[in-house]
Order: sequence, then C-alpha cells, then structure tokens
Amino acid sequence: MYGTIYEFETLPTFGEQGKRKGTAPARAARRGRAVPLVGIIRNPRSHRNKGRAAEMEDCSNILTETPRTRQDLHRVLDGFARRGIDYLVVDGGDGTVRDVLTCGADIFGEEWPTLMVLPKGKTNALAIDIGLPTHWSLAEALAAAHKGKTVTRRPLRISSRDSSSGHIMGFILGTGAFALATEAGQEAHRRGAFNSFAVGLSVLWAMIQTLFGRLGNPWRSCTPMRLIDRHTGRELAYTGPGNPDERFMAVATTFEKFPLGARPFGSDVAPGMKLGVIDWPVRWIIALLPAILFGLNGRFLERRGTHRLSASAVDLELGGSFILDGESFPAGDYLLEEGPQLTFVVP
Repeated sequence: MYGTIYEFETLPTFGEQGKRKGTAPARAARRGRAVPLVGIIRNPRSHRNKGRAAEMEDCSNILTETPRTRQDLHRVLDGFARRGIDYLVVDGGDGTVRDVLTCGADIFGEEWPTLMVLPKGKTNALAIDIGLPTHWSLAEALAAAHKGKTVTRRPLRISSRDSSSGHIMGFILGTGAFALATEAGQEAHRRGAFNSFAVGLSVLWAMIQTLFGRLGNPWRSCTPMRLIDRHTGRELAYTGPGNPDERFMAVATTFEKFPLGARPFGSDVAPGMKLGVIDWPVRWIIALLPAILFGLNGRFLERRGTHRLSASAVDLELGGSFILDGESFPAGDYLLEEGPQLTFVVP
C-alpha cells in the first residue's frame, strides 16, 4: 500500500470487460525465444522507486511502462498480451499488483504470463507470502526465472452479484474493523514504519482502541454483514453476543505465509481462500488476538464468535465498505471467489 486510501463508488470496469463477461481477447502466442520478452509495469510513486531510474530499461527485450491511469494500464497490458510477452513484471507494492491483476483480468483470462514482483511498496505482503527478499532486483528475478524457480497462487476475485459492474482482484480483503486497521497502517507508514513493523503497530493500536474504547468508539462498532457459502447456501453461523446481522470484522485471503511469521489460520495452511471472522468485540477475545494470530485455536473461541474457515466462493452482503489491498470499495452485494492460478518467479 502507498499514499492515501482511495475510495471507489463502484467496482471498476475497463475496456469492453462488461461485454466480454470475462472472456479474454485473442493474444499472440508466446514463442520460444533465445532472449525472453519482458513487460514491466512500473509504479514510480512506490516507496522504493521514488527518485530512482528503472532497471535495465535500455535493453531491447525489456518493455518498461509507467501508466498514469488504470485505463492506461489496461491499454498497456493489452499491448503486452498482443506482443506475447514471456514475463510480466510488477515493479511496485501490493496496490500496484492489485491494479495489474484487476486491469488485466479481461485481457489474460485464465492464461496469465509468468509474473515477477519487485517489492517496492511499504508493506509488500505478497512478497512475504511467496518468499521474496525485501531488496530483489530485476536481474535477480530474471536469473531465478532462468532456473525455473516458481510458486503458484490464486488471487481473490470480487464481483457484483448482479453483474452491474466489473470486478477486482487482489490478495487480502477485509471489512468492519479491518478498514480502521488499514487507516492505522497508513498512519504508521507516514511516521516511517514499513513492512512487518507497520503491520505489528497497526494490530497493537487496534487492540488498545478496541479493549479500552467506550460506547460510541468506532473501534467497538460492528458492520451489517452476511456471509453465505455459495455451494451449500448456508450462512456462516453467528455464535457471539450482539446482533446476528452484524459482524465486528471479516478478513479473506489466499496467502499461505503472513507478516511477522503469524499463523492466523493455524500451522498447516491449505492453499486456497481462507476466511477469518470475529462476530463481536468481546474484550477477552481481543486481548487474546496476538495468540490467535499466531495459531491459538479451540472450541472456546468459536463459541464466543471467532471463526476460521475455508471456502472457494462466498456471497457477501456488506453494509459497510471493504478494503482490498489498501483501497476502499463501497458497501453492496458481492461474490467473493478464487481467481485464476498465477505463477510467480521466486528466489
């Protein structure tokens, strides 16, 4: 994430996305080249890109672009696809990755080129998940690609249930108190805290506010919310005190590794989409939050409204906004599901 949290009035739509209904246009076939063709989306505003020149931009097989708007990004990605690039490089933070995945969804469909991420943002949670070093150069990424070192992940895909707008893709979705925690994380960035340290400060501040906040404190409020497993048609059980039509917080991700070495979904994290939900801000549950984040589990937690579950598709009915990789999107009825399988180059 970087800068300010931007608020959208609807999910973004690019090009002819609404008409294609997710069908990717024709693309040039990738050929076996002696030297791979590399397309780079570079965000010059990312934390570690400011004031620095792009890497290897004088190489004839390196196509470096710095689109200013999401419409420009869609156009650039379409051009990359038609040229049949071998590797798509995201030179920026988690927000830049989200924008590339969102703008490229109707272009690449289920057949994305192999991705490289140069983690230049302030949090870089995706880099932590797939095991990238904090400082990883394009030359090092290309060398790792030559050795065939890769991992796969599926992003989250969020679309309106009535197909009235487009869809977005990213890796961490949160609503309720998660939105306040994201604001706290942005404040930590402004004060010079980055990566896992910023995450730790955000969790600590959220705990203090929720534990000691009085009636009317926004940290102790809940958000109208329903979560329904699309395959079973069953709503997630509500076991906490308070109003069953509201929840304190919900988080979804496909990550398998987390900042600070946290294990919010236990020691053996399965691939795919996972959800963590807290029904109500019970004070002793909040006091145990660090232990919960590092793997504490038990029936006593579920009985008081703390849930962990896996699902491949969930209907979300949200009365408040949600955050996806650092940006805010409006309340509404959404389908949350796993996106296409992506291949990432790793060390």
